[in-house]
Amino acid sequence: MGKTKVIVGLGSCGIAAGAAATYRKIEELCLAEKIDIELGKTSCVGMCYREPLVEVVDEDGSYLYGEVDEKRAIEIVEKHLRQHSPVKEYIVQTDLFATEDDSFTRNQVKIALRNCGYMDPENIDQYEAREGYLAVKGIASKGTSRAEVIQTVLESGLRGRGGGGFPTGMKWKFASNYSSAEKYIICNADEGDPGAFMDRSVLEGDPHSVLEGMIIGGYAIGASEGVIYCRAEYPLAIKRLEIALTQAREKGYLGANACGIQGFNFDIHIKEGAGAFVCGEETALIASVEGRRGMPRKRPPFPAESGLWNKPTNINNVETFANIPWILNNGAAAYAAFGTEKSKGTKVFALAGKVKRSGLVEVPMGITIREVIYKLGGGIKGDKKFKAVQMGGPSGGCIPEYLADTIVDYDSVNATGAIMGSGGMVVMDETTCMVDVARFFLDFTRKESCGKCTFCRIGTKRMLEILERITIGEGRESDIGELEELAQQIKDNSLCGLGQTAPNPVLTTLRYFRDEYEAHIHHKKCPAKACKSLITYTVDPEKCTGCTVCAKNCPVSAIDGARKQSHFIRQDACIRCGACFTKCKFEAIVLS
Repeated sequence: MGKTKVIVGLGSCGIAAGAAATYRKIEELCLAEKIDIELGKTSCVGMCYREPLVEVVDEDGSYLYGEVDEKRAIEIVEKHLRQHSPVKEYIVQTDLFATEDDSFTRNQVKIALRNCGYMDPENIDQYEAREGYLAVKGIASKGTSRAEVIQTVLESGLRGRGGGGFPTGMKWKFASNYSSAEKYIICNADEGDPGAFMDRSVLEGDPHSVLEGMIIGGYAIGASEGVIYCRAEYPLAIKRLEIALTQAREKGYLGANACGIQGFNFDIHIKEGAGAFVCGEETALIASVEGRRGMPRKRPPFPAESGLWNKPTNINNVETFANIPWILNNGAAAYAAFGTEKSKGTKVFALAGKVKRSGLVEVPMGITIREVIYKLGGGIKGDKKFKAVQMGGPSGGCIPEYLADTIVDYDSVNATGAIMGSGGMVVMDETTCMVDVARFFLDFTRKESCGKCTFCRIGTKRMLEILERITIGEGRESDIGELEELAQQIKDNSLCGLGQTAPNPVLTTLRYFRDEYEAHIHHKKCPAKACKSLITYTVDPEKCTGCTVCAKNCPVSAIDGARKQSHFIRQDACIRCGACFTKCKFEAIVLS
């Protein structure tokens, strides 16, 4: 089979975990010891909980190693590459035997992520070898009409993966129906919630699939220019997009008669955004591209009629475009075979929080939330009790454990009060305070409000003030009613989706965890023992050995007691920092 291949995952998550140093160490050792290998790179494999990841492909098979720091890299080079003896204890996945990590990928169906982790994102030849640009070549060779492309997308059932879930084919059809010498197609790669991790990973790991999807969309609506609106905080994504754009132009996929389609003159450029969450809204994004402050406007007219520079414009997000080439290559029916009646295909989620296996997963619509958390995510860290999952990003909602058998599709998730969003799935356990969760997300949306609407600008601030007061034990009897009234006013009167959905974390936690609000307000207690101001630390005299570790680590000397005698915490001096709880080896510190 030729040289042994060694591939290092160099996405942002891998680099943050030390993958760049791992790559350099492998390169250094193989050069010094004259081990003849083909050293390459890829992007995020999805197993973020195992980063840095290194794959070795030799004549016997493929071996994916996890948590490969420089020390492990030395061992893998010596044993696997030199002695041809794989280091089994570091292998997280292989085609030769089963591993405990297999369930992470077994239940996935990869369409949007089909190339991520399987190719060098900076090499267009590798993309082409994986059916890349085959869809646009097919349009050129078969003379597929614009209407036929749109009909295929319509029949696939693909809905926009940016959060709203509007049928993609319908959106394209609207834009195509307006006649104009200038039309634009925009890729929104600036969404600022946990799902944006997914967008960034696709751009870093498979930029050409997004370009190809945009080219197809541009052809379908009759656009002459495409814009990728990407936040400047994603430097690696931007770098790889720029490389991909250069390569695509050199091969004729962009420019005059793009992809060999006569009369189709189309190019794409990148617009770096400042990372404003509100620019996830279409009209605010358009304003930012035009050089104005990112603020939404009233609709209609919708962007399909009057968008960028007042010309017909179509906007989809990264995941939506990444699906398009696969749909054209495999057919609408193949895509529609996955999912439910109203939500076809797959959905990518950034699985995070109190889950054993965090990372990027792509699952067929119709799978349950519980299956994602337990089959792919491996369950809750420390085998604690699963409490809730927050879906839809900062503007999403919290779904309790007893609704975890809710299937993943737009209508079912919306019925719980949460939203699909762009793919955030944050898992929470019994130690999570739901009041504090609502406060955390509302703090984010308040800060990200553009300030245009009074209800969003001031209403979220007033709601946040109430939540902050509740979490420090100063809640009032009227607070719950005031939160509900403010939330409804904000939902009903805000101009854009950010304001309309900002109260979701509060409304869903009030709906499913009202008892926690009442405990905070009426009893001045946090059931999850998470709100610092409502926690009392005491010493269990039966467990305390008098080791003095807690007293030595107390920053305010609030713990008294002689060596080998039970200690005592003076409540008037305790600042509730938790140092004693963390340092005690005998579980003698009690939280109440």
